[in-house]
Amino acid sequence: MAYRVSSFSQYEQDYQFSVENPEAFWEDIASNYSWIRKWDKTLEWNFDEPKVEWFKGAKLNITENCIDRHLASKANQTAILWEPNDPKERFKKITYQDLHQQVCRFANVLKRNGVGKGDRVCLYMPMIPELAIAVLATARIGAIHSVVFAGFSAQSLADRINDATCKMVITADGLYRGAKEIPLKNIVDEAVEDCECVERVLVIERTAWNTEMQAGRDVWYHDEVQHVGDECPAEPMDAEDPLFILYTSGSTGKPKGVVHTCGGYMVYAGYSFQNVFQYDPGDTYWCTADIGWITGHTYIVYGPLLNGATTLMFEGVPTYPDAGRFWQVCDKHHVNQFYTAPTAIRALMACGDEHVLPYSLNSLRVIGTVGEPINEEAWNWYNVHIGKEKCPIVDTWWQTETGGIMISSLGEYGPQKAAHAGFPLPGIQPVLLDEKGNEIQENEKEGYLAVKFPWPSMIRTTWGDHERCKKVYFSHYNGYYFTGDGAKRDAKGLYRIIGRVDDVINVSGHRFGTAEIENAINQNIHVAESAVVGYPHDIKGQGIYAYVILRKPVDDTDFISAEIIETVKEEIGAIAKPDKIQIVSGLPKTRSGKIMRRILRKVAEGEPDKLGDISTLLDPNVVAEIVKGAQ
Repeated sequence: MAYRVSSFSQYEQDYQFSVENPEAFWEDIASNYSWIRKWDKTLEWNFDEPKVEWFKGAKLNITENCIDRHLASKANQTAILWEPNDPKERFKKITYQDLHQQVCRFANVLKRNGVGKGDRVCLYMPMIPELAIAVLATARIGAIHSVVFAGFSAQSLADRINDATCKMVITADGLYRGAKEIPLKNIVDEAVEDCECVERVLVIERTAWNTEMQAGRDVWYHDEVQHVGDECPAEPMDAEDPLFILYTSGSTGKPKGVVHTCGGYMVYAGYSFQNVFQYDPGDTYWCTADIGWITGHTYIVYGPLLNGATTLMFEGVPTYPDAGRFWQVCDKHHVNQFYTAPTAIRALMACGDEHVLPYSLNSLRVIGTVGEPINEEAWNWYNVHIGKEKCPIVDTWWQTETGGIMISSLGEYGPQKAAHAGFPLPGIQPVLLDEKGNEIQENEKEGYLAVKFPWPSMIRTTWGDHERCKKVYFSHYNGYYFTGDGAKRDAKGLYRIIGRVDDVINVSGHRFGTAEIENAINQNIHVAESAVVGYPHDIKGQGIYAYVILRKPVDDTDFISAEIIETVKEEIGAIAKPDKIQIVSGLPKTRSGKIMRRILRKVAEGEPDKLGDISTLLDPNVVAEIVKGAQ
């Protein structure tokens, strides 16, 4: 079994073998990594509890596989290539040798400040090299990292710190994101007021702004690193020890901490990176995501480094200083594999082709998309203008919970079809289910997307609440992991993802539970009740449409709407603010009090003629009023 698939016929053979002999297949892939101790048992599992254990009894440290094992042959090769927000600022190259020293130093700073194996560390940071280094340093000493995207509010940050009882928060004085300057440390200060578990706040200097430091709690990294050496042995970890917690929105108001473990996550992150992107030694690979999301964990940090790759990290945004920034960076650093979100593609497409034309993009060999299904128009634009119709598009489907890419072509190996993710990777066994949970065997059918056999990087639990993991992912259909997505299979068996079937909205590739946004809106003193739905949005894929009942009528609804947006920004962050707010006097509810979101969705989508039966509602008249208000 070759570690890398190098033809479509080999993909077909590997896939067949992986389904017939899954344990032998994954043992073979796992043998490509360094293990301190080999496993006693490859897999033990049931989806009822659920309990999944891969490479049981094995010992390893993921950072030895990301860094140490490359030192003999790649010490002077660039590991991380950092491009700053401001194109006038100098980029940085960090070799594997540099990375080893910096990760060891950072790990020693963590230990000096009381962090040990099993402790949780929250990272709330800009996209600077120290974020990747801090992630690896935490893993090196056996602590558990919880990266929170530095766009979330103080309240959201506090919720995540408290849920994981984090001992330390690592942050920076501030961050640059496009034209914005955000004082991160101030947000952390506000958050940790409500977090008794936090003993230390470690601060990286990025902006050199005047920063208040609380004696006894806050320390500067540049001071601490003076007291440590650059050797730090990697902590041996059990294959099933937690590596990280990453919070994702659910259909309840409380974000859930998805737990990934050291061994299985490592094996799948490395294997999927190598095969989907068809990385060759000497290539420069760029994923434009933020490390605050799973895409950044798996395909900026772990996946590339496990393969000894050069991974580009970008601090900025696609439209700053202008809408040609992505393409300028591609040409500047001769990027070979480029991986971004459909939202970014649609936004850049809307800015006009004149921002692409100055750049050759000749170095590109594979281009990819992630975060949500890509529409055909955007796929075609990406194919023609960025890939020059010579680069395969890997339209990847996966989730925070899956840990890595599940459905995609492997570079040029596999049919290319606009808006279709493609075939499952070897080792992945997806199925379409009907409403009764029966497998749909035929092609050219639509159903609920589920997976019937475990894979190494799958979610193990939700932090501190295993019952929630069982309820959300394993209780809908007995014996299956349920993705929450609907999908179609075409005549050849290619999968096309249709989107969420639960109360989750996918905004620019970021998932938010409707309940989470409603809870935030309801914090506003003027709001009595709210209901939130997603609707098609030209740039974001899905926009947020909020129907709001006020406590008492007001004349200036624009002012109230602006206030509601500020409330959501405070509670969750600007990324979750509603695109449209409609003030209503009532909501369509059943007699038992359930809000009929299907009706609200149709109104938001501009299809009031497709509401279906509304006779079962407590007050059907409220629907006519909502439709009229929307128009």
